[in-house]
Amino acid sequence: VCFTPGGSDCSISFVSHVLGKACVHGRQKEILSVLVPRLTDLTQSDCIWQRICWRLVECVPDRWMEAVVLGFVQRAPGADVLSRLLGNLVVKNKKAQFVVTQKLLLLQYGHTTAVLQNLLGYLSLDSLRRALLIKVLQELLETWGSSSAVKHSPPEQQQYISKAILICLSHLKEPEIESCRQELLASMMEGVKCHLDSNLPQIRRLGMIVAESISAKINTDGPVLKFQYEEDDEARELKSLLVQTPPFCVVPNLPDDDRNEKADAALPLVLESKNKSHTAAPVIPDEESDAELDSDDDLIPYDMSEDKELKTKAPVYIRDCIEVLTGSEDVDKWEATVKALESLVRKNPAATREVSVELAKILLHLEEKTCIEGFVELRQRAQVAVLTTDPIPVAKYLTSQFYSLNYSLRQRMDILDVLVLAAQELSCPKSHGKTKHSAAQKPCTQLLPGSDGSKDWRRIVDERIKSKTRRFATGPSQAELAPGPNEFNSVAGHFFFPLIQHFDRPLTTFDLLGEDHLVLGRLVHTLAILMYLAVHTVAVAAMGKALLEFVWALRFHTDSYVRQGLLSCVSSMLISVPAEQLLEDMTEELLETQSWLGDVVEKDPDGDCRRLALQNLLLMENLKKKLRTVPS
Repeated sequence: VCFTPGGSDCSISFVSHVLGKACVHGRQKEILSVLVPRLTDLTQSDCIWQRICWRLVECVPDRWMEAVVLGFVQRAPGADVLSRLLGNLVVKNKKAQFVVTQKLLLLQYGHTTAVLQNLLGYLSLDSLRRALLIKVLQELLETWGSSSAVKHSPPEQQQYISKAILICLSHLKEPEIESCRQELLASMMEGVKCHLDSNLPQIRRLGMIVAESISAKINTDGPVLKFQYEEDDEARELKSLLVQTPPFCVVPNLPDDDRNEKADAALPLVLESKNKSHTAAPVIPDEESDAELDSDDDLIPYDMSEDKELKTKAPVYIRDCIEVLTGSEDVDKWEATVKALESLVRKNPAATREVSVELAKILLHLEEKTCIEGFVELRQRAQVAVLTTDPIPVAKYLTSQFYSLNYSLRQRMDILDVLVLAAQELSCPKSHGKTKHSAAQKPCTQLLPGSDGSKDWRRIVDERIKSKTRRFATGPSQAELAPGPNEFNSVAGHFFFPLIQHFDRPLTTFDLLGEDHLVLGRLVHTLAILMYLAVHTVAVAAMGKALLEFVWALRFHTDSYVRQGLLSCVSSMLISVPAEQLLEDMTEELLETQSWLGDVVEKDPDGDCRRLALQNLLLMENLKKKLRTVPS
């Protein structure tokens, strides 16, 4: 029972039941889009209407409370309005408290940033509710710092939790920060470690941003954490959540997306006004500034138009390159050698084969002596050139070193990259000494500086017409490359099998199944690429069977990046191995794999894993249909 503005008693229990039932049966948008704006106006200056509104939501039965509370949170134009409409509902009603502090924050992650700001702002606007705000922050930090949650929850949910943490931090006052400083510090240290251990760049960056924000809050006077990461729109949006939006910037009666845009647009204006009010540009007299500008005008520059850059001549023999890379103190000569090594190796294959393993060892351990632009790429291209020139001995050396002691993780991943690039080059047909990749590049129509454009005008016009002309049923528009042998055919096993042999043997400094799961993820993706490139090779069936056993051993790995690679391995195996051999030699394995893929589609928390598993199931169905249509 409550008193109406007219002075008479009334019961609104029936209205609460109608509201709850309408919301839970899918009419939440229709009824609350009218009710919330009206109640917002009525409660703005009338305390009796506020009490009526509080009683309205308090009398909603628990089984319908979630739909009503969520509707109010989504439709309220701001946290202050939500506080007027709901009052201390979360303190009085356990169901509402569970929905606000648990379900909307920890169990769901599809709500907008505006909903989070409404929800947490509502908890911060009353002294009775601030205790719940602190409790929510602690539970969010506990989830954020859980290694199991980081591994098993999707990136979207982790971003949602990170946003909620930053909004909570923006509402904390200095006494509250002081009372839980040690807890915040412990949660920050544990959480940032879990996030930095992840293989996904998005998760690592989320950990960095949240850790920086917590550090800035608890260490206002001392040094704070600072990480290096790409400062894009997402990072700027996360950091902006630490600054509260003033109430006057909120635009009422707008949809959620529009309200987000308005609030984000208003925030830079507020910051700009603050900066203008606290800073003043120093005033420099015009005479002094002119004098400073004119002070160097009397100096006459040297004429350097005739100067020529002295270039160090690169070695012309492979053995001379080895001597320069291993023992020369001449930095210029060393730099010239690094730049010229790839072309020298490709021009002298016979001389390269004599010292291929030695040269591969030197390049694997080569470190940058000077600041050469693109040093990593130059070294990698030289390694690929050596490996493609003499594949079998160099592949044996590199694959053996992958599991050896005293190598950094970076060097092991460099080995994988070189193997993949060399396999791609060997599997492509050659044309006039160049790979398909380089020959198939589109012709460049841009004129070089200083060239005579009048001589090539017809070629440029023809290419532009060709690029904008559509032709039907005229055959290939470009001359096809002449067919040639697949050079990867005879060496695929030397690239593949040594990598798959010792993955389960931990070394003193290298544990693929333990903390070095980043390298395991790269290894799995490398095996998938090698399997794909081995199509039509002699060893493809044996490679497919070994790869399927490898996938089966690691199918329950906790890291999503590794699981994505395993599913890519299954795709490569289904594409490369002939369907007849798949069904003859691996029938039982395929049935088990199909059952596992079905579980991944239904239960895996990572969206990419679910998508890849579904693609593999479709590939299996297509193979079955293809075999049914083939006459026996």
